[in-house]
Amino acid sequence: MVSPVVDHFGLLAPFYDRAIRFSRLEQMLELAGLPVDGLLLDAGGGTGRVAAALRPYVREVVVADLSIGMLRQARRKGLNGIVTLAEALPFADGSFERVVMVDTLHHVIHQGETVSELWRVLKPGGRLVIEEPDVRDWRVKLVALAEKLALMRSHFLSPPTIAALFPPEARVTVESERWNAWVIAEK
Repeated sequence: MVSPVVDHFGLLAPFYDRAIRFSRLEQMLELAGLPVDGLLLDAGGGTGRVAAALRPYVREVVVADLSIGMLRQARRKGLNGIVTLAEALPFADGSFERVVMVDTLHHVIHQGETVSELWRVLKPGGRLVIEEPDVRDWRVKLVALAEKLALMRSHFLSPPTIAALFPPEARVTVESERWNAWVIAEK
């Protein structure tokens, strides 16, 4: 049986890119240390809105998501997509020079396992960027409440809590701007 969250995102897929635009390209390029001649994983990348913007700055992009409907949209953009849980990625250790997860961590069930998997598939010398709404902001608290009322399984973590999920050897920094936060980890 497909979970209600996957069905929810599958229903939103045809409209998602118009409703939620990716507008922070320059900032993401800087945070992720792009361009780089290597592979980038967009974990929980849905329709590929972020992956499509980052594609010119890497050799290849892979979008991993649980929603088949969302990945259908990514494939229409010519992106490689794979249906998978973020908690159990089907890639070898150290497969990617860069890993990004944009506005997704609060949707996964096992956030600690997800961060461990993202870290596992990152190459030594690589960089991982998790962009999340900062739940310490009142506007994000309203979004969190709305997602609960919509029966989504969302669970928002504060940026310091996300940073604490990384292993001790990770070089982790946190940047915040208004209601968004970026947790950047270097291996």
